[in-house]
Formats: sequence, structure tokens, C-alpha cells
Amino acid sequence: MTSRLNRLTMMGGAAVAALVATLAFTASPAAAAPAGTQGQDVSGYQGSVNWTAQWNAGSRFAYIKATEGTYYTNPSFAQQYNGSYNVGMIRGSYHFARPDTTTGATQADYFVAHGGGWSKDGKTLPGALDIEYNPYGSECYGLSQSSMRSWITSFSNEYHAKTTRWPVLYTTTDWWNTCIGNYNAWSGNSPLWIARYASAVGALPPGYSVYSFWQWSSSATFAGDSDVWNGTLARLKVLACNGTC
Repeated sequence: MTSRLNRLTMMGGAAVAALVATLAFTASPAAAAPAGTQGQDVSGYQGSVNWTAQWNAGSRFAYIKATEGTYYTNPSFAQQYNGSYNVGMIRGSYHFARPDTTTGATQADYFVAHGGGWSKDGKTLPGALDIEYNPYGSECYGLSQSSMRSWITSFSNEYHAKTTRWPVLYTTTDWWNTCIGNYNAWSGNSPLWIARYASAVGALPPGYSVYSFWQWSSSATFAGDSDVWNGTLARLKVLACNGTC
């Protein structure tokens, strides 16, 4: 589970209470950054970020919130997305899914149109789909496991059609098991970005034997959440390039 309070646009008291109740998995946060290439993710909550300071602190990549549903764009997106790039980071954008509002394909289109695209510059990661606990209501957004699977497939296929890349999937194992079940049609294409604030990454969702990114803290050195890429910076550049640069 994950709080992700800094990712959300607006929340009522009931939603906050429900979200706080998901924080049990953070009871034993990692004492130090896990091995790998260090990075971070930010949203509009962080506002203008001092990217030179983040670089000097050791961050080498950043995921930036671009959109949510089809009704929200991050007002700080340009500063965050371009600023991280300008200091030398590998950057990408992410979309907070709202499967209860519109189709996956519709949200993929919105994402791509508002900062979620991909470029062959060697410094842009494939966009990420943030699919997790609903901060506004029903944990699984009122969808059955079958409907949730179809929604994710719709988003993934449309994103691939628009960008030639498959999206990274951000999630938690608990949410996946609850809302998707013992199913995975995406692991062959979509890297896993797992969220768990603990000293070990723990069990992964079905279909994944290894994670690509791990969001391991919301209160470590960097602005926003702290993440790690499970490999070297050179291998992260390979993901960004996709064999085209």
C-alpha cells in the first residue's frame, strides 16, 4: 500500500481517512537507500523543484505526474519535466488512473496529449500508469477484476499505439491481488514500478519475478518520493532509448 498524498488533486475527509488506513505497509521503512540507481517522483504537490539540488543529492532520474483521469494536469509539470531534463536526469511522466471515470484508451490519449509522450532522445522514459488504491471511493473503483484487467489493457494498447512504447506499471502487490487477481498479461512488455515503504521489496505482483523501479520512501532525501532503478545508469539509458539511440 502507499499513501501517495502528494499525488492527489483534491480529497475529502473521508477519502483521507480511508487512505491513511492503507499505511500499514510503511511500518518498517528502509533505513538506507536500496542498491541501484537513485531517483524520485514528484507531482504538483511539490511545486517548483530545485533540480540542481536534487542532482547534487544523487538523484539521476525522475518521474513527473502529468495527468489524472481526463480532468487534471499538473500545473508544475513544465518546470519539473524540463528542469529535471536540463540538469542531466533521465525523466519520464506518469498518469494517475481513474478507471471509474472514462475508458483506459481515453485516458491514454489524454495522457499523451498532456505530457505523457515519449521521444527518442535517450533521456526520456516510457510513460507510467499509476494504478493503485482509489483515494476517492471504492478500493477497486467499482470494477470487477475482469473489468479492471480490460481497463489496463485498453490503456496499455492505446499508449503503445500512440508512442510505440508500453507503459511502466506502478502499483502495490496488495492492490493488484485485490483488484486484478492472479493474472498478468502485461509483464512481458511493461516494466514494474513497485511501491513499498519497507526494508525489503517483498512479494511482487503475479507475473513479475523482478522489479524495475521500487518506490521505497516518501520521506527520504529527495523531493517527493524516493525511488530506485534496479540496475546501473547505463541500463536505465537502455530503457529510455529502446534501441533507437
